[in-house]
Amino acid sequence: MGLFHQPVRTGLDTGHSPPIVYSRPGLLGSKTEMSRLSEETTMTQPSRPEYGSDVVVDLMRAAGIEYISFNPGATFRGLHDSLVNYGGNRSPETILCCHEEIAVSLAHGYAKAKGRPMATALHNVVGLQHGSMAIFNAFCDRAPILCVGGTGPMDTTKRRPWIDWVHTALVQGNQIRDYVKWDDQPASVGSIPEAFIRAWRTALTEPQGPVYLCLDAELQEQKLERPVPLPDLSRFAPPAPPQADPRALEEAARQLVEAENPLLVAESLGRTPQARAALPRLAELLAAPVVDLGDGHGGRSSMPGRHPLHLSDARQELVREADLILALDVQNLLGPLGQLDSTTREVRLLNPKVKIIAISLNEYAQRSWAHTGQALVPVDLPIAADAALALPVLVDLVADRLKKDPRAAARQDRAGRLRARHQALQDEWRKVAEQKRADRPVALPVLVSEIWESIKDEEWILANGHVNGWVRRMWDWMPERTCGGSGGAGLGYGLGASLGVALAHRGSGKVCVNLQSEGDFLMVTSGLFTAAHHKIPLLIIMCDNRSYYNDEEHQARMAVARGRPVENKTIGIRIDNPPPDYAKIAQGFGIYGEGPIDEPGALQSALKRALRVVKEEGLPALVDVLIQPR
Repeated sequence: MGLFHQPVRTGLDTGHSPPIVYSRPGLLGSKTEMSRLSEETTMTQPSRPEYGSDVVVDLMRAAGIEYISFNPGATFRGLHDSLVNYGGNRSPETILCCHEEIAVSLAHGYAKAKGRPMATALHNVVGLQHGSMAIFNAFCDRAPILCVGGTGPMDTTKRRPWIDWVHTALVQGNQIRDYVKWDDQPASVGSIPEAFIRAWRTALTEPQGPVYLCLDAELQEQKLERPVPLPDLSRFAPPAPPQADPRALEEAARQLVEAENPLLVAESLGRTPQARAALPRLAELLAAPVVDLGDGHGGRSSMPGRHPLHLSDARQELVREADLILALDVQNLLGPLGQLDSTTREVRLLNPKVKIIAISLNEYAQRSWAHTGQALVPVDLPIAADAALALPVLVDLVADRLKKDPRAAARQDRAGRLRARHQALQDEWRKVAEQKRADRPVALPVLVSEIWESIKDEEWILANGHVNGWVRRMWDWMPERTCGGSGGAGLGYGLGASLGVALAHRGSGKVCVNLQSEGDFLMVTSGLFTAAHHKIPLLIIMCDNRSYYNDEEHQARMAVARGRPVENKTIGIRIDNPPPDYAKIAQGFGIYGEGPIDEPGALQSALKRALRVVKEEGLPALVDVLIQPR
């Protein structure tokens, strides 16, 4: 049977939620605040698709897309009209953003929180260029996003003078083709369903990532002469991710059991619940420490912070001691295995002789334009597989082998030593926080401790930020409640992604927290409008050191290396003279704002007031805290 001969329209089963039976509703019923539609508008809503863009809305609804974020643009005015007047601004609901980078990063955060994509629309070449940094972040982070663009008209006889000419590319997808999984530009309304479905399933196929579907403005606005049948989307679901070669897993289990000092390193493993459950189990079976890389620029955390085998802050010592390392879903393998000289940029391997087993889909995600696959590191047993699928099987194989292994006492001794190291680190962190309790500006461990005190009894979600690792150290760190970093380390990610996370959890009772750096925030300040306009409950803590401080450190290194004045390191870097008043900026967008606070004793009461706004009123709130740079 052909693609367009399926009479039943069902939702696409992504593996994250059951398929939904799709039948286009006629009337929406009572008014809702979200849609803001009048009763007259609802009553005149068409019951059947009449234009090309109506077909796109039908496809989005069939795929279960809840939201579409965008900054408005003329090249998708047809789609915009269909979303509002044909789709009723429901499933998907429009999310208004003031910049495309915010729109895309919002979809990025939503995808990580929800486990499935939302859509974002980008206005021809200019909107695509504005959103391109956020698309690159999502590509590096392997987050699925459906990016829909408008262009043209491609028929030059239909173009308006000047604007349609300078804003139409040939072919528009060329601009971002190096950092999306796939792009297409269908040439007729009849070809839109196949292009849409291919984009959707490609985004969801592991390794996941953003896709781009470019829609000619004329096709969107074209009146349908005949019905465009929609296929049964459940029959075009993404394929199951690849499992590992059984022989390779058997060999990995043998090496792990026979190792004297095995070490487990994970980076993005924690995206799935089964992986988060399997990693501690494997660590306990082997008495192996775990280095979790998922609280930095990319990845997803995989290991509970208070687990006695979580020893990320002893990374260098553990790598030197290890005779075997199992790397699970690690893109940046050189990072944990090496020691960086920040002045010379030289990376020296901490343990060149250590044997390495690596399980990932990295080889399926290579690109030439930017080396997102990171440095090439020797691996003794490479296994191409979805690590989240392979790990539970590997755990069972290891458990079976351990039944016959005589070294249980040695593993118990090793586990005891590792527990002691873990406890020593915990005691050291608490001591540092206590010693800095009275510091002004607020010390990082004190800030993190005070935030934890205010939310520890809540069902919290960390949408963004790690405060130089102090969150993992001071909170009861739970991987399932964290969303990781940007992936591509591009500024402008934090606020938009946090709004996407909070949107995904809106109405759940969860408290979403954004530990926001101010340099990143200043690139996308208008994201506060989206937060206020759509009433997205998000607790924003501005981590305000009034500098792009990472660059201060680089300038200091350069000055020392060249024998030049270190005192000049702040020129062109400090965010002061005048210092922005982030509380007033928030208030200007109609958001509760408080600060700047530089007195640790005033933090707790301010946090509680902001938390009350988020929890009880369901609105965003911002607290600006002046902090030490490191």
